[in-house]
Amino acid sequence: MNLLRVALLGLAALVAVILGFAYWGARPDGSAVPGPQEIAASRRAVERLASASPDYGGYFDALKTAYPSDYEAFLSRASERPGESDDVDALAIEAARDLRRSHGVLAARADGAALDRYFDARRAILGALAAQDRRLCVDFLYGGGHADFVAFARDHRPLLLALAQSGLAAIKDGAERPERRPAPQEEDFRALENALRAQGLSNAAIGALLDGRSYDPPLGDDELCQAGVTYLKTLAALPQEARWRIYAFAVELMARS
Repeated sequence: MNLLRVALLGLAALVAVILGFAYWGARPDGSAVPGPQEIAASRRAVERLASASPDYGGYFDALKTAYPSDYEAFLSRASERPGESDDVDALAIEAARDLRRSHGVLAARADGAALDRYFDARRAILGALAAQDRRLCVDFLYGGGHADFVAFARDHRPLLLALAQSGLAAIKDGAERPERRPAPQEEDFRALENALRAQGLSNAAIGALLDGRSYDPPLGDDELCQAGVTYLKTLAALPQEARWRIYAFAVELMARS
């Protein structure tokens, strides 16, 4: 099996909101370190914002119930950025990303239906980005553009919520299953590549998505974004056992990245 291809399968077109967008950046040089009182006030503000959100409140409650220590760690990190923790969309992204880092590997064991819902939610976000902003669509494919994505999420909260909820559900489901799903086979990847060609993707687009190749001149945003949309749709249409093997392996790779 081409390990580079496998790695990029997990880390290129599937890297998205809960798989790498960082919101809390490095503290600007010269900025004051918040004191205990300021951190405590910030924590209360984060808790109120999370629990009172009509969109994300249920997700934060579910996260707190399922993984209380992770929720507490998230609150602590968010509280250390007074003045930067008042955006509920960014908080939801950050909480889900942190959960992926700590428990995301469990989702690789989830039931196939749970994996389908997880990647269906991912595909829905990519489709919305493709229709609105091809540059951000490409950034989304490769895990960048976090600041612009927060603004996008603010206008597409149901999509972000579906992604966060399905990610948490897959992790919880996987935690109850001791058996690891078999790794994808070489024929699974051949089937995927053949299906992509049948959808009209160019050799360059397939190489960019599956092998991480770069070109001079580079592929345009329109072509690469549309290739990403086609990629996720094609994955979803593979026979279920092959699809679930690829999904599970991609989830595991991303969780360990």
